[in-house]
Amino acid sequence: MKVLILNGSPHENGNVAVALSELTKTFAQEGVETEIVRVGGKPVEGCRACGACGKLGRCVINDVVNEVAAKFKEADGLIIASPVYYASANGSLICLLDRLFYSAGFDKTMKVGASVVAARRGGLSATFDELNKYFTICGMPVASSQYWNSVHGAAPGEAAGDSEGLQTMRVLARNMAFLMKSIALGKEKYGLPEKEPWEKTNFIR
Repeated sequence: MKVLILNGSPHENGNVAVALSELTKTFAQEGVETEIVRVGGKPVEGCRACGACGKLGRCVINDVVNEVAAKFKEADGLIIASPVYYASANGSLICLLDRLFYSAGFDKTMKVGASVVAARRGGLSATFDELNKYFTICGMPVASSQYWNSVHGAAPGEAAGDSEGLQTMRVLARNMAFLMKSIALGKEKYGLPEKEPWEKTNFIR
């Protein structure tokens, strides 16, 4: 089992990193491998809506998005983590996710997803909802915890004092590990759910 973790914070040792450290320690106890890719500090261009990925099988902008796509394809689960800016995720992370989920054409069905957010005070649930939408549009079950997956902290490292937030991270890692292992057993016995041809309906014809 392997989980790919995208750290959308531009700060290497910020409060998002505190949350992810708690996750990776717990995943290791569950026998799940993790890889963290810090994408928040990288310049990422937004989607051009050019459609070239449909022919190339990758994004036409050859940057960290294509690097992450290759890792995502091999992973059993994906965690997206971000600080909160104006009740939203880091803009460069959103650019990356838009392009990643659109251009990476491999089947994401039953890969497990989870989002993690960090803020001084507010905007956590709005950002949490924003990130979970990437999973639910492509057949990825969303792992949950005992609370919304968030930690509080302002100064770098301050989230280490958020005992409830850190406990939420540990519960999330255990629940996600259980879900991935259960899905692996289900796939072995039953295979993946049957797929229907996509009924693409536009609102204006």
